[in-house]
Amino acid sequence: MNVEVYSDIACPWCRLGTYQFHRAMDATGATPDVDLVHRPYLLDPDAPEEPRPLTEAVIELFGPEQAEAMLTGMTRLGADEGIEYRFDRAVAVSTLTAHRLLWLALNDHGAKVQAALATALFDAQFRDGVNVADHPSLTDLAERAGLDGGRVRTFLASGNGVAEVREQAATARRNGVTTVPRFVFENGEVIVGATSAEALGDALRKAAAG
Repeated sequence: MNVEVYSDIACPWCRLGTYQFHRAMDATGATPDVDLVHRPYLLDPDAPEEPRPLTEAVIELFGPEQAEAMLTGMTRLGADEGIEYRFDRAVAVSTLTAHRLLWLALNDHGAKVQAALATALFDAQFRDGVNVADHPSLTDLAERAGLDGGRVRTFLASGNGVAEVREQAATARRNGVTTVPRFVFENGEVIVGATSAEALGDALRKAAAG
C-alpha cells in the first residue's frame, strides 16, 4: 500500500507529521507493507539559494514576539514527541534541490530509500543546521541513505528534475494543496497537518481494510 505525503523540507510541521507517520507504521506493524511516497511542495517557490539564519527569516515574516512564540512552541512540541528542533542552528534556503534529490531517490531506488532520505533531510535542516541546498552536503546525506555518490553528484550538477519537481509542486497547488503535511491514503482519506501517531495509525488500518 502506498500513502502519499505532500511536504516541504522547510516545514517543521512536516518533519513532525512524517515522524508521527513512521511511529504509526511501527505501532500497527505496517512498516514492511506500506510505502510513504514523498511528493514535493514548495512553501516558497522563489526562496533564494543563499542561506541565512532561519530565525532572521521568521522574524521578518511575523515580527520578533510572534516569531519567538512560534519557535519556542514548536521546540516544546517536538520535545514532547521525541524530536529535537534546533532553530538557533537552522538556515532558511531554497528546498528545490533537496526535492530534486528526493525525486531521484524515488525514481532510482523506490519509496523506502526516498523515505530514509527525507528523514535525513529533515534532521539536517532542523536539528543539524545543514544548508540543504549545498551539493556536497546533499551528496553526503544521500550516500548515507543508500544512493550512489557519483550518480548524485552528476545529477545535482545537471538541470535534471528541476522542471519535474516544479511542475509537481505547481500541480499540487492547482489541486488545492495549500497546507502541509498532507497525507493521502489509497482509500481516499486525507489527513492534513500534524495530528498524532494514533490518528495516522487509525487511517492506516482503515486503508488496509479496504
